[in-house]
Amino acid sequence: MNKSKKKRNNIVKQMIGLNKKESKGSSVDITLVFTILFLIVFGIIMIYSSSYYASYETYGNHIEFLKKQTLWCIIGVLSMYLISQIPYKFITQFWLLIYGSSIVCLILVLFIGDEINGARRWLDLKIIGFQPSELAKLATIIAMAVAITSTQKYITNIKVFLLNMLIVILPTILIGMQNMSTAFVVFAIGSSMVFVALPSFKAIFKFMILPCGVLAGLLLVFNNISSFFVKGYQMGRWETFINGPWSDPQGKGYQTIQSLYAVGSGGLFGKGLGYSMQKNGFIPEAHNDIIFSIVCEELGLFGAIALILLFILLIWRCMVIASKAKNILGLLIVSGVMVQIAIQVIINIAVVTNSMPTTGMPLPFISYGGSSLLFLMIEMGLVLNVSRYTQPVD
Repeated sequence: MNKSKKKRNNIVKQMIGLNKKESKGSSVDITLVFTILFLIVFGIIMIYSSSYYASYETYGNHIEFLKKQTLWCIIGVLSMYLISQIPYKFITQFWLLIYGSSIVCLILVLFIGDEINGARRWLDLKIIGFQPSELAKLATIIAMAVAITSTQKYITNIKVFLLNMLIVILPTILIGMQNMSTAFVVFAIGSSMVFVALPSFKAIFKFMILPCGVLAGLLLVFNNISSFFVKGYQMGRWETFINGPWSDPQGKGYQTIQSLYAVGSGGLFGKGLGYSMQKNGFIPEAHNDIIFSIVCEELGLFGAIALILLFILLIWRCMVIASKAKNILGLLIVSGVMVQIAIQVIINIAVVTNSMPTTGMPLPFISYGGSSLLFLMIEMGLVLNVSRYTQPVD
């Protein structure tokens, strides 16, 4: 009886971070915390500005989207704090439950998900509604980190490598049936984590570069294979991108053209916060994935560069934390989160500036969306967790 009680006490201590051997001298990364909070506040301001017209048209008032996003921000910050307090080694013990839940949700959304813009991406479970792809990003990071850590010594064994890659390939295929851009992000997260774990350039070439090159070649040679994965509306976006948005100014190129108008009209310092013209019905759902164009219009090149520098600062702090992690598990977790944020920022800005075909990719911390923000904040809690329960970060 005493042994059982002692064991329970040890588990509780581990959960609340009282493991002195692990937490001694540890401290949270303050720079990262303030960067995250600044991005969240900036996001709330821009969502209020960009949704001013759309909120009135939809709900009859100007602050409905602001209220909803603020609520999700509060929940997200609390979640981030909670996750940062529980040692990540304890959290990762539940990797199978987290990963399994994400796979189940991804399967369910294919059959009972709400269809939006021609794709099933939203799962409404009555109690709560969310995008399973956002859960899949978190689950992939945790599951891959645990799997690679457990098999690190044998990572160059082809069977072990394939088993690790299977963890990321499964959600990639399920997401890719409805959303190719998010599937690419999930695959990039898992691949980058394997890349970090590979011991030499020879292994990287053998397991990463060569297979990707062969796959890309096959897709180019056999167009029927690529057409199996790419839906009609996605192929239309590619054609519009290649031919230019003005080839279909009232159709698939409309949003891109309006976005470019917003970016170009902002000038050096912008029209001023709240004075965007494109948000007044010209850009559909300006508070969502295309919000960076409103940032450019209202705050100009100066505001856009400032926002990009904030993202660079956040990614740099993640790199510092990863480099100082005491174990491969912490290194992989932070690396996965860092890659996810970097890729989403790049894709979002590239779409807004017509540097790549139009696709739905939220700008982290800035775009409107509860489930996207919540799972992102949980991931940032894991990053802060690594910085807190390993060695201090300078």
